[in-house]
Amino acid sequence: MKYKSLAINDPDQLMFGNAPKPVKTERGLNIGGGAVYPELNFTLPPMSITPDTRSEVIDHYRQIVSGALERAEDLHQNGVVFEFETLLEMTLDPTLGTELVEVMNDICEEAYAKRGVISEIRLTPNDTRDFDRPVKMRTSGYLDNMLTLFRDGARAGGNLLSIESTGGKEICDEALMNCNIRDVVFSLAVLGVRDMKFLWEKIVAIAKETGRVAGGDTACGFGNTAMVLAEQKYIPRVFAAIVRVVTIVRTLVALEQGATGPDKDCGYEGPFLKAITGTPISMEGKTAACAHLSPVGNIAAACCDLWSNESVTNIKLLAGMAPTVYMEQLIYDVRLMNQSIRRGSQGELRNLFCESDRYLDPQALILEPKNVILISKEIVNSETYVEAAVRAGLKALDIIEEGVKTEQLQLPERENIWIDMIRGELAQIPYDESAFVDVVRPSLDPTKTSLSEYGLE
Repeated sequence: MKYKSLAINDPDQLMFGNAPKPVKTERGLNIGGGAVYPELNFTLPPMSITPDTRSEVIDHYRQIVSGALERAEDLHQNGVVFEFETLLEMTLDPTLGTELVEVMNDICEEAYAKRGVISEIRLTPNDTRDFDRPVKMRTSGYLDNMLTLFRDGARAGGNLLSIESTGGKEICDEALMNCNIRDVVFSLAVLGVRDMKFLWEKIVAIAKETGRVAGGDTACGFGNTAMVLAEQKYIPRVFAAIVRVVTIVRTLVALEQGATGPDKDCGYEGPFLKAITGTPISMEGKTAACAHLSPVGNIAAACCDLWSNESVTNIKLLAGMAPTVYMEQLIYDVRLMNQSIRRGSQGELRNLFCESDRYLDPQALILEPKNVILISKEIVNSETYVEAAVRAGLKALDIIEEGVKTEQLQLPERENIWIDMIRGELAQIPYDESAFVDVVRPSLDPTKTSLSEYGLE
């Protein structure tokens, strides 16, 4: 593992709007350089994407960016990020994804050239490789179109390159439903890590080739899936909290491969990545309720550098189109954060974000800055990715257990037994990857997983 020490050791220095390694964009955003910017995430209303609807699709994205930029100007917000998460059809046909980037970037460029309004586009192709069964993470025919969209979309104006990669998800989905922490660790710290190394070497190379910024990844399909399942009472909240911690090790690999941030919002690994690497991060919380419910609406903002809304559908609300409405909400959130920075009361506001959430759910408790530092130390003091995942998970369990013992953490009685159960299962995992593979291999379904697709024989 590359990182052997923390970039931020003091919890009081883990703050929103400031990162040790800020990222300056082409048009002049200084992300992590003393201010928080809104990052608007949006998608189409329910509709078919076909050659016949191509012009309608383009019109939707043109209207979204134009409307959101106009509202940003009206609210005196000079500096926004638009995250373009592609839909399946836009990655399968990279010419469509690229054309949409070009259309949106032309609007951003015009606003910058004529009125000095600064905006950037984060390009996030969806990972289509797991459409094969068993999944083909390295030999899939879908991979070429993904990389083509990264390259052509970057040249068309996608300045921040990100993805929600899915390596290991075919194992993790079932492991989540069965609350099998061993297989969760295997999917993330073995398969996920290996896939991240493979994929992010290519994404970083494309960023260098095109002069763009390699932002980062997110384990949304792992950590956020666990959170949503817990919110729906399918799995324990304690289990979801430990899954979140395990995802850190896998997402960290993008930064080891040369990504510089800002990472992507929807995995919530960001605070840990910021503590370990010093890179700026994007986070989402209360304003992501349009896409999913969560118990971390305020604490998620504690150390963000971009503040996002997850994904909102382009539909008409009473006030206007939904993306424009969410741009306003994001702007008011960051306006408050930035005013606290200017007044020197940043620490007070950050603490209020934390205090309002931390003891109401174990998933919030692990995001408190002092706990982020404790868990991150376990990761950088580990030799292998598996060891890092296990030690981070054990530390998180200690933190949760202490919250229960002091009667500060509000945890349903039925969940207490999961603390020792998960601890016992983590303790049985060997730190050596080869040994761990030998333990798990007999239980793998070859119709779902091919180890050779992860560089394992």
